[in-house]
Amino acid sequence: MTAQLIDGAAVAARLRQTIRERVASLTADYGRAPGLAVVLVGSDPASQVYVRNKGKATIEVGMHSIEHHLDASTSEAELLALVARLNSDPGVDGILVQLPLPGHIDSQRVLLAIDPDKDVDGFHPINAGRLMTGQTGLVPCTPSGCMLLLKEVLPSLAGLHAVVVGRSNIVGKPIAQLLLQADCTVTIAHSRTRDLPAVCRSADILIAAVGRPEMIKGNWLKTGAVVIDVGINRIAAADGKTRLVGDVATQEALQHVQAITPVPGGVGPMTIACLLNNTLTAFERRQRS
Repeated sequence: MTAQLIDGAAVAARLRQTIRERVASLTADYGRAPGLAVVLVGSDPASQVYVRNKGKATIEVGMHSIEHHLDASTSEAELLALVARLNSDPGVDGILVQLPLPGHIDSQRVLLAIDPDKDVDGFHPINAGRLMTGQTGLVPCTPSGCMLLLKEVLPSLAGLHAVVVGRSNIVGKPIAQLLLQADCTVTIAHSRTRDLPAVCRSADILIAAVGRPEMIKGNWLKTGAVVIDVGINRIAAADGKTRLVGDVATQEALQHVQAITPVPGGVGPMTIACLLNNTLTAFERRQRS
């Protein structure tokens, strides 16, 4: 069997082009572009890169990028006051507070303060509840991207057994809900699942989101399965440098599966594209309300 590598970069590029065209049309209709506000507190290097990439992508699709860079000493009260101003700003359609926040700030309190209709990360409990109950809301970006990648290979997911390895609020739980909505039979597995290899072998679709490098081996996978590897882990390489790997041992998996996302180049590129799509969705809903 020759496995297909699912090209997340190509899928993300197509989605960004669709967003760019829609933004141009809506800007002409409403007289302004959708606005995405990103808040960064402190100077964490990885967070700075993420924020810079998000701002660049926002501008490239014709949206208005609003960045707030706050000192690490910013108080929780000051950050909450900024979020309140962004909530009430008619030119802001999406709000993203970059995590992690400094230790003296309660991240959950800040995320709860974001207007759910501007919560383009999809982390607010109201959006989580909307997803759980099948209502219209903003869905976390990485799970949304995973579903788009699955549909590149499997136009219909109905009746397939999907195993989600990982139960985080950011990926595992929301993607399980999306798979249920697509009429999959869903199993959520985790670190305490008994005989995890056997559970994985039962999967037509496997979502790996545990954050453990190459934990899932090739012989854990059903022949012909489709694997979405959400993990991004940096490990030591033979040359003394480091390299990125997923939660699945990809080279082993290629001998068994129908298709798999590579790391890097699979799920990663989809996250920012889906963030932009959420911002566009939030803009459209606010214009109609």
